[in-house]
Amino acid sequence: MSLSPLVSVITPTFNRADYLPFAVESVLSQSFDDLELIVVDDGSTDGTAELMKKYFSDPRVRYLHQKNQGQSVARNRGIDEARGQFICFLDSDNAWVRTKLERTLKAFEANPQADIAYGDYMVIDGEGQERGVNRMKRYSGRITPHLLRDNFVSMNTTMTRRRCFDEMGGFDNADRLAEDYGLWLRFSTRYRFLYIPKILGYYRVMENQISSDKDSRFRANEQIVHSFLQAFPEAVTPREARRGLSYFQIRKGRYELSVGRRDQAFQCLLRALRQDPFWSGPWRFAFKFGFVPGAGRRT
Repeated sequence: MSLSPLVSVITPTFNRADYLPFAVESVLSQSFDDLELIVVDDGSTDGTAELMKKYFSDPRVRYLHQKNQGQSVARNRGIDEARGQFICFLDSDNAWVRTKLERTLKAFEANPQADIAYGDYMVIDGEGQERGVNRMKRYSGRITPHLLRDNFVSMNTTMTRRRCFDEMGGFDNADRLAEDYGLWLRFSTRYRFLYIPKILGYYRVMENQISSDKDSRFRANEQIVHSFLQAFPEAVTPREARRGLSYFQIRKGRYELSVGRRDQAFQCLLRALRQDPFWSGPWRFAFKFGFVPGAGRRT
């Protein structure tokens, strides 16, 4: 193996021995092989260390063990250990399509001004059955105003130039829920993103995932957005900030309605209107769901 592989792949893991081989093998079977795979075991107790021994014959694999400190700490350790010019992340219960690295590197060659490239993913369930492609709207270039509305950059599909981490640092070690969102917002203030409209990976959705707790995730995302705007007041215009915050509240309001919390959804509507009453989003939301007297709810 080269002492300086082109690509470093970082896989943090904690008690995912049942799924880890799916992730590891999807990396080792890539059509592009100038890579290293750094598996950072964040204190697993389920036999992960023994499982990883069967991969040690591949010189591209590096296994690091630490006491449990959280996913952000594990990812940052992987970044510190990485030797590649490009860094990718793959969670231990997800996987890549075979051409993920090759396709992304070709996109960088065609777009040398890009610093972070990312794409689409297929949702799979706990048994690995495909459940459909995630169809979020995604953007290239200066994405900060769009990113304030929602995190559409799927971390498991990303490839980032190493210098971005050298210049702006890694993940917030204190964040255990939405650390990737804070990272991409921060990186968006300086670097250009490139969206590749191709399926690059498989994202597993299971009931016991932290990210499946939408209440906690909305709270974390809202805090991240406000903290980001305080730390980078020049990143967007005041109008872009208000629009992003308003859009976020509408999105949260839709979620509140989906779980039967109409009063909370109405509070989200009021917050959206206070942020930016001069665009149609909050008013469409109000009319559609009957928050305006005389407006019938649509089904």
